Amino acid sequence: MKTRAEIKNIAKQVIRDEREAVGQLEKKIGDAFCDAVELLFSTRGRVIVAGIGKSANIATKIVSTFNSTGTPSVFLHAADAIHGDLGVVQPDDTVICLSKSGNTPEIKVLVPLIKQFGNKLIAIVGNTDSFLAAEADIVLDTTVSHEACPNNLAPTSSTTAQLAMGDALAVALIECRNFTSADFARFHPGGALGKQLYMRVSDLSLQNEKPTVAPDTPVRAVIIEMTSKRLGCAVVTVDDKPVGMITDGDLRRMLKRDEQVSHLKASDIMTTNPKRVIENEYAVNALHLMQKSSITQLVVVDSEGRYCGVVHLHDILREGII
Repeated sequence: MKTRAEIKNIAKQVIRDEREAVGQLEKKIGDAFCDAVELLFSTRGRVIVAGIGKSANIATKIVSTFNSTGTPSVFLHAADAIHGDLGVVQPDDTVICLSKSGNTPEIKVLVPLIKQFGNKLIAIVGNTDSFLAAEADIVLDTTVSHEACPNNLAPTSSTTAQLAMGDALAVALIECRNFTSADFARFHPGGALGKQLYMRVSDLSLQNEKPTVAPDTPVRAVIIEMTSKRLGCAVVTVDDKPVGMITDGDLRRMLKRDEQVSHLKASDIMTTNPKRVIENEYAVNALHLMQKSSITQLVVVDSEGRYCGVVHLHDILREGII
């Protein structure tokens, strides 16, 4: 067993090796990369991404990234392709094939079939003298000087280079398509990421009751309103517009300050000009405002400043936005 110091050094060396492999790719970005982006952008069908072995695993990730950023894609395992799955390739599709050597038996069988179908072929290949490179319409060179594996065998640096090249294609296509965060949200409706991109403040505040008092409301009635609406606050309004907010903290400070409170009214203890948020604002932005202001509630208003309700930090936590 290696010592802990030796294990740390091994890990650091792997990271250095893979960083070097990715860094070398920058020098290889040229006209062929532009040709590949233009071809993928103009493809009327889907992008079929094929590979075998570890390259197949990278291919599935590239497909996932393409699909989530507006480029419809399908993964095709090179071995399965020559045993029936080749039927997934349609006339308007463009094929990307990943391989380190470019000379595996499955690739040598698959590539001529794709060419026979008339589909355009992009190679992401680690050997520019290979069969795959010779047959491809466009070659993206992901050659690495050595693997991070001490035996220079296990795909490590090479698969990292493939992954980086796939990401470069995906991001270039995002820019070419003017793919926005709103577009991204359409493909990511679930989970915390999706909710950050589509959930609005009104989606949360409409689920809450609407604690409301007037400036001259007696403190006792204020407490009853806050308790019944269970949001730990009450909003003071005039002509349906918020002029103040009373929170549990305001009540505690009132009790600490005044021995007699029966004569007090909402206007005596409220915080004026409370923080507010427009109802159609993204919920995640409301969260950021709460964090910045160190508060747990925001008054929700419409575009004309009318009181619509309250959004609480617990509402956002419950939805899993953070």
